[in-house]
Amino acid sequence: MAMTKEDQERILNLVKSEVAPAVGCTEPIAVALCVSKATEKLGTIPEKIDILLSANILKNAMGVGIPHTDMIGLPIAVALGAIAGKSVYELEVLKDVTDDDVAQAKEYIKSDHISIKLKNDITEKLYIETLVTNKEGHTAKAIICGGHTRFVADDFDATACNNDSDTDDDSWLSLKKVYDFATTMPLEAISFINEARTLNENAANEALKGKYGHELGKTLSRPLGKGIMGDSIFSHIISATACACDARMAGAMIPVMSNSGSGNQGICATIPVVKFAEENHNTEEELTRALMLSHLTAIYIKQSLGKLSALCGCVVASTGSSVGITYLMGGDYNKICSAVKNMIANLSGMICDGAKPSCTLKLASGVSTAVLSAILATNGECVSSVEGIIDNDVDKSIHNLTKIGKYAMDETDRKVLEIMTTKC
Repeated sequence: MAMTKEDQERILNLVKSEVAPAVGCTEPIAVALCVSKATEKLGTIPEKIDILLSANILKNAMGVGIPHTDMIGLPIAVALGAIAGKSVYELEVLKDVTDDDVAQAKEYIKSDHISIKLKNDITEKLYIETLVTNKEGHTAKAIICGGHTRFVADDFDATACNNDSDTDDDSWLSLKKVYDFATTMPLEAISFINEARTLNENAANEALKGKYGHELGKTLSRPLGKGIMGDSIFSHIISATACACDARMAGAMIPVMSNSGSGNQGICATIPVVKFAEENHNTEEELTRALMLSHLTAIYIKQSLGKLSALCGCVVASTGSSVGITYLMGGDYNKICSAVKNMIANLSGMICDGAKPSCTLKLASGVSTAVLSAILATNGECVSSVEGIIDNDVDKSIHNLTKIGKYAMDETDRKVLEIMTTKC
């Protein structure tokens, strides 16, 4: 069925809402945003900050670097949200933080102002509740639920938390509509997606200037890495993607363009497509359409998966980049369907065990599979419906993946959090 004008507008609004700049890992940054909003309501730096979090937020905020600091985890993010955060910046809430703010935040942590606990008896995976209290006992509250910047009413019932984009019937969207939108929309209507290239390439370049995380990207660009991996489009894609993730996970004070609330997903949906297009000498129009195709594919898959799950987000974003690369290789819609099926056949079991520097390794695995899947698809090879969870229908294959990630892996999620929170 042909895409309607209404579908075009709906998709355009969806992309603009889900592709946004972010400074720092989006889970601790969303907590800082929530604290910032509550503090602004209170009108002063709180004497006490009580925070209740869903397990997935806690899992993704425990081990990641916080921008402009030499620290990891939630306490410093919470303190900076109260001291220097500006909620109007949303996922860039900490972009104005200074050295003095960081020093003040470190002292704030020492004074036992902050309490962070799990929120019990909720099924929503993305939930942040902040209650702030001043010296006179006055309080203010802010709640984020269902999306990293989605504030709800202060008296909101957490057991009823619902994010429209995650739980709506998404039958209105399909991979064919994703493809038609990206390849036929007027170029000026979708050219905003090129900002993802600018921001995420800047993040990749930042990693080469210092020591960030496990330095996977930098290692691959050195003689040892080139000697093993070669000096090829393939190695350049992996190295540049890893560089951007290295910098971000280590807390570099640099924005990246996120996808569906995740900076790593934004990196993964952008850098492989950009690097391939640059070295394959594709046109600027082809790159723009490939970037839109990549980001929109990732958004489409996340619609039924949810913002947070036990399935690593790089599986979704790498599928987007595989689609974009297949398009840049000259692939039509059928070849793109093949690339998606090839991706699902390989990476469907990759777990999310929180945001941390080693996420770079997962992104490297994801984008290497993206390239392999695109090559196979371009050569007419596709995993068949007699193999694993793959269906003849590509949209059913996608939903088979998201059902596993959203429902079947719930126990995996709980066990991962248990392991992470009980380590010596």
